[in-house]
Amino acid sequence: MKLLYCTKVADEERVVREKLNGWDSVFSEASVVELQADSAVEALSVFVDSGKVDAAVMDKFPALKLITTRSTGYDHIDLAEAHKRGVVVCNVPAYGVHTVAEFAFALLLALSRKVVQAHERMHSAVPFNQQGLTGFDLSGKTIGVVGTGSIGFHAVKIATGFGMRVLAYDVVQNERVLALGAQYLPLQELLSQSDVVTLHVPYMPQTHHLLNREALSACKRGAYLINTARGAVVDTDALIEALDAGILAGAGLDVLENETELIESTKKLLAHERVLLTPHVAFDTAEAVQRILDTTIENLEHFVAGTPVNTVALKAA
Repeated sequence: MKLLYCTKVADEERVVREKLNGWDSVFSEASVVELQADSAVEALSVFVDSGKVDAAVMDKFPALKLITTRSTGYDHIDLAEAHKRGVVVCNVPAYGVHTVAEFAFALLLALSRKVVQAHERMHSAVPFNQQGLTGFDLSGKTIGVVGTGSIGFHAVKIATGFGMRVLAYDVVQNERVLALGAQYLPLQELLSQSDVVTLHVPYMPQTHHLLNREALSACKRGAYLINTARGAVVDTDALIEALDAGILAGAGLDVLENETELIESTKKLLAHERVLLTPHVAFDTAEAVQRILDTTIENLEHFVAGTPVNTVALKAA
């Protein structure tokens, strides 16, 4: 098979060529929109920053049989179009369940203890002035975990380790989460009681703007929001309004609705003194990246062997 591998990380090419020795592999830093048509490409490997793999992109590769994304989420792939064409879609379902949950708490701790401000203070004219740097304990606080799949489950485990009361919301209750002592509530009730809300849901039509103006207005006044899921789970304009109104005391965001260009709402978040932004790096540890590469190679090899794994099913509307 001819593989077209889209990546902006130079070291991935070396690893993949070594593991897939003998494959006809082409590597590109371009987005899928910029890719040239190639009638020989049968397998396409992409990441969340590769761009939308839609019908126009698939038209460039008439022999395409497989799209394998190096991520758990697959909202950047037109799944219906792929299935209509008989193209198998694979993902990496469990590379970062600990990794992303840990980063959510890294954001939370940075906010709760004003770590960034304290670091900046040490580079000021009065480095040991502690004024304005008082934080708050996590122990005894209530955290609402929205989405209790694999990542959300690990977020619950970490929260219990900090001595937090854990509330949970999901369309399906996770018995492992219940066993840890968490209480499931409707979303509005969870928001009204939580000192911290952390998001761990996949992005799909049902979760688009899950936290909209109405939901954010229901939040406990002075709460903090952590989002390491997908940007569009939160209505950005409504988030800014909630911050400005004092409904939310702060937010830690690793994901944004638009991560490809600096739009006006992003500029407002960057300028907001109570918002901590990171560039979609919650997944990015050496161990997690290695798991991504190993699983992607497994996806490719199993597909060629006629035993595809980690396939993404098209769900009924």
